[in-house]
Amino acid sequence: MAVYGIIIAILWTIFILYWIISAVSVKKDVYRQGAWWQRAFVFAIAAFVLTNLVPAWREPLFPQSPAFAIAAIVLTAIGILFAVWARIHLGANWSSQPALKEGHELVTSGPYRFVRHPIYTGVILAFIGTALVNNMLWDVVILLVAIMFVRRVYAEDRLMARQFPDRYPEYKKRTKALIPFVW
Repeated sequence: MAVYGIIIAILWTIFILYWIISAVSVKKDVYRQGAWWQRAFVFAIAAFVLTNLVPAWREPLFPQSPAFAIAAIVLTAIGILFAVWARIHLGANWSSQPALKEGHELVTSGPYRFVRHPIYTGVILAFIGTALVNNMLWDVVILLVAIMFVRRVYAEDRLMARQFPDRYPEYKKRTKALIPFVW
């Protein structure tokens, strides 16, 4: 079963490397909100690394079967791919924390047709997939990341409503925050 954990670690490593590399080509910030968001995300990444490095912390929480582990890998991969699709679609407007960019654009196409915050949706889905083949520490990580993302949803919604007062309220009405058709 350790091979499944390694596959998930490779998926996350590719995701993190892509995220770092793509952060180079973003527009300059004209306004940025609090830095505690970044510290929380760094904590989540550190927990991921520790979980995968300390053998005793890799014991799975759920009984494992190859089919179960493959389903968890697929869920993780779908979450990561959804977040990357959103990041690619957002382009130079992306920021690691709630921010307004020079020439900021309201992106409502691609994955943003389904949810207003598809990067968060994808990352949470990937964390859930990862938790299925990892231990209980991942439940704590998922909870912390979900709380952080929900707080960011409200902060980013306020920021976008202020930046795009004519278009964002309508977009917000027709598009759910994190879970299509639900919330």
